[in-house]
Formats: sequence, C-alpha cells, structure tokens
Amino acid sequence: MQEPPTAPTTSQSSVSQGHLTTPGQGSNTGLQYPKSPPAPGQASTKTKVPPVRRMRRIIAEDAEWSLAIVPLLTELCIQHIVKNFQNNPILNQLLPAHQQKVLSHLSPDLPLTVTANLIDDESYWRRCCAQRWPVCHVTRYGGSWKRMFFERHLENLLKLFIPGTTDPSVILSLVPLCKRYVRRIQVDQFLPPVQLPTTSQPGDQSDSGSEGEGDGPTQDHYQLGDLVAGLSHLEELDLAYGVKDCGMNFEWNLFLFTFRDCQSLAATIKACHTLKIFRLTRSKVGDEKARILIRSLLDHPALEELDLSNNFIGDRGARGAAKLLSHSRLRILNLANNQVRAPGAQALAHALEHNTCLVSLNLRLNCIEDEGGQALAHALQTNKCLTTLHLGGNELSEPTATLLSQVLSVNTTLTSINLSCNHIGLDGGKQLLEGISDNKTLLEFDLRLSDVAQESEYLINQALHANREAARQRVLNPGHFVSFINAKGPQNSLFRASEHKPSDVIFAANSPSRTGPWSPAGGEINNRRGSGRRENPERRGQRQEKDGTLPPCEDRCRSCLLVPA
Repeated sequence: MQEPPTAPTTSQSSVSQGHLTTPGQGSNTGLQYPKSPPAPGQASTKTKVPPVRRMRRIIAEDAEWSLAIVPLLTELCIQHIVKNFQNNPILNQLLPAHQQKVLSHLSPDLPLTVTANLIDDESYWRRCCAQRWPVCHVTRYGGSWKRMFFERHLENLLKLFIPGTTDPSVILSLVPLCKRYVRRIQVDQFLPPVQLPTTSQPGDQSDSGSEGEGDGPTQDHYQLGDLVAGLSHLEELDLAYGVKDCGMNFEWNLFLFTFRDCQSLAATIKACHTLKIFRLTRSKVGDEKARILIRSLLDHPALEELDLSNNFIGDRGARGAAKLLSHSRLRILNLANNQVRAPGAQALAHALEHNTCLVSLNLRLNCIEDEGGQALAHALQTNKCLTTLHLGGNELSEPTATLLSQVLSVNTTLTSINLSCNHIGLDGGKQLLEGISDNKTLLEFDLRLSDVAQESEYLINQALHANREAARQRVLNPGHFVSFINAKGPQNSLFRASEHKPSDVIFAANSPSRTGPWSPAGGEINNRRGSGRRENPERRGQRQEKDGTLPPCEDRCRSCLLVPA
C-alpha cells in the first residue's frame, strides 16, 4: 500500500545567526519540497546528492529594530554619571580616560558648589567661559581658564550689587569657592543705593545741588573688607567708583567716592598683605582722601604699583605720595591727570634723590611748570634707579630742557622720557640734542607738539635709533661689543658728537680726515658724490648694501653717531 504524500518538512534546516537554512538548489530562498520517493521495485539511476545548507535572512517587522550594536556597559555607566552628576558627583574615583569622557559631557550650567573645588580640567572651564562671554583673553589671567571664570564672575556680581537691595551673602558665599583662584579684582562700576525721588520745592530752578559732595547717599557703596579678607591670594585691586550707561539718569552723586568709602577701602588695603598693585582712578579723589589712602599704605610689605590717575589730587596729596616713596618698596607711581603743581613736584623730587626702588614716574597732564621740572631734573642727577619719566603736558619750557640735557649726559639708567605737549622751543631742542649725543642708554624720547625744530627732532631720533640698535646687538651677541671696546679702548671706541657742530653730527663719518676701519666707505662716498656734498645716511646705507660695500656692524654704529658702551 502506497503511503500518502508527506507535508513539507524542514528537518534538515537549522536557524543560525538570524538565517533559516533549507535544502535546495540554486539561489531559491523559498521552502523546498522533497521529491517523491521512487516506486517500489524501481531502481534509482541517479547518484544521491548530499543536502546543501542554504541561508535565508529574516527581517523583523519592528520599525525600531536596527542592526546597531548594544552600547557597552562602560558607556551606559558614564551616561548615568553625567545625568546624575549634580546629586552624586563621582569623578576622582574614575580612571583618567573615563574622567575625560565625563568632563566632556558635563553641562557648563552646573552649580559652582559642585564644580568649583572638584573640577580642575581647563577644557571644562573654557566651555564655561565661552558660554558666558563672547570675548575671552585668557592670557590676561595667566593662561588659566578657571581663574578667568571666577574673577569675571566675581566682578559681575560686584558691578551689579545694589546696597540695601542685594543680599551680601550672594558675594560672600562665593569666597570659599574662589579664594584659591582669584588674583585680581577689576571693577569699573559701583552702584549707589536706590533713592526715592524727592519732590522739588516751588521756585527752585537750580540744578547745581547734585554737583557737590555734601549731599551724598544715605548709604555708601559696597564695602570690600569682608571679601578681600577671604581672598588669600589677591595681588591686584583695580577700582573706579562710578556708574556706566546711566543715560538720562545722570547725576554727579553717582560718581561720588565718599569719605566712608575711603576709610573702609583704606582699612581693606592695609589688611591685605599680599596686595602688589592698587589702582583707584576716575573716582574724584581729592587731597584728603588721597592722604587717607596713602597713610594706610606706609610700610606695606608687598605694594609695588600705585595708580591714582584721573582724580583731583593736588600738592598735599603729592607730598603724601613723596612720603610713601620713602616708606615703601614702590616701583611704579602714576599721578597723571591730577592737579599737582610745582610744590608737589618738588616734594617728589626730594624723595627721588634718595630713592632706590622707583623705576617709573608718571606726572602727565599736571601743571608742575619749570620750577617743578627743574627740581625733578636735579634729582635725576643722583637717582640711579628711575628708567621711565613722563612729563607730558606740564607747561615746561627751555630752562627745564637745558637742565635735562645736562642730566642726559651723565645719567645711565633712563630709557624713556616723554616731554610731549610742552613749550621746549628751538633752543631747548638744540640743548637736548647736545645732551643726548653723549647718552648711550636712552631708547625713547617723545618730543611731539613741543615746538622743537624738525632738524633737531630728526637728529635726536637718529641717535635713539643707534641706541636701540646697539641694545639689540648687545642682547643678540653680548661678547661682540665687549671685545670691540676692549680692543679699541673707551677713548677710541666712542665717537662723541659734542666735538662737532649739531649740523655736522650725522655726517662727520664722511669726512676724509677720519681714520679707522670706516674711512674707506667715507672716501668712496666722497669720490662718487663729491667732497662738497653730504649724502643722506639712509640712502648711503641702501647704496652700500646694494653695492656690497656695507661696513661691519661697529662701523655702521660709528657712522650713526654712537658706538655701544
């Protein structure tokens, strides 16, 4: 009896790696029905072919299913740490590679109470700074993004603090978080307390009541004492008491630095023993307030720079600054744009005679006149430390220039002088030219708008150029000039322009009577151009460089008036 046909079977099939295998031939991927067995009694004439395993791909119906690999357990843990970092900040327990991944995914908006003392990675704080401020000059903050963030964040809080309205704990609560990173506080705005508008009396048409300092605010500006006391690494304090962008609400009282503000600030800077730089500008500081501040800085252990520019300081304040020079290690003093006159300048000059620390003095835009200018010039004859002097806009004239020219011939420390916007005059310019011809250290001399002749100014600039070139060569090759001077001797190596007339100074090297290694070049010039003509030094240098006859370095220095000492 013949057996009934059997149902399709996949007994030879197996599911492997998402595919179904069935016997069959070719590239058919459907189910294969086996052929009917031969009838009984009939012999099979074909060779039995072994079964072949075929693959079929199954695609799921789920639209969200994909072939992506399941995330690693490490990645899942990092995502969980980042998500819950505010409540459970885990960072130091991780491996360095995992720490970097966590920090790269953290939000810059995390509370500072969580990140301040835990995260030191500069890339994270860079993202925090870039998110808050469009312009970030990290070089001004020692290259530290974390320091930049905390200093600017603290400055913003101080600028927006309103006495009597803002809670002081907003600022003081930040001290434990930023005390290790803040080195400088730079605030150019202090808001006054809010005042209710006062009703004007009938018939009062004067608006001069707000211009005096007598009607000050009932409460002063924010007091920095508690804040500065908590910043153990503070080195610089730069303040300006005023209001920015006040618009139509302008009043003089908005720019008032009161006596209580002054006394509080004086006590603050006196207690800060790490302070090196103190600036208080554009704050209407008069003599009395200046003396209060300076008195607190006497014998300060670390102060190096004091800037009280753009205020109302007169002679009494200048005498207080002169006393400070004798009782501190101050290196930079800036009293520009004040009301210092001759007595104040004389007091500063007396202090300079015995001072051994100050290197920069700025008295620009005062009115010391010739009496104060001559006193300072006398002090520079004995002072051996001052390198920069700014006396621009002080009503100076020829007597000061004459005395200063004598100073230049003997002073070996000054490198920069500014006498711009004075009345030096033609004769004063000639006097300065004679003095600078013997000076080998002065590198900058500003005589703009000083009524100096163009020829004198040109010759002075040529001498300064020679000094700068000599200084550059000394830095590049210190032994070159030392050996040259030792070989020639000081009396032979220095060409003093004072031996010639001012008009012959630049061209003295072209004279055929000169002897030495530079004379061939001079003779060549005379043969080409004629002995009666003088060639411009710049054109002569260009021509010699083009012809290949440019003399050695020391000879060029001689032809430019000066040989480095």
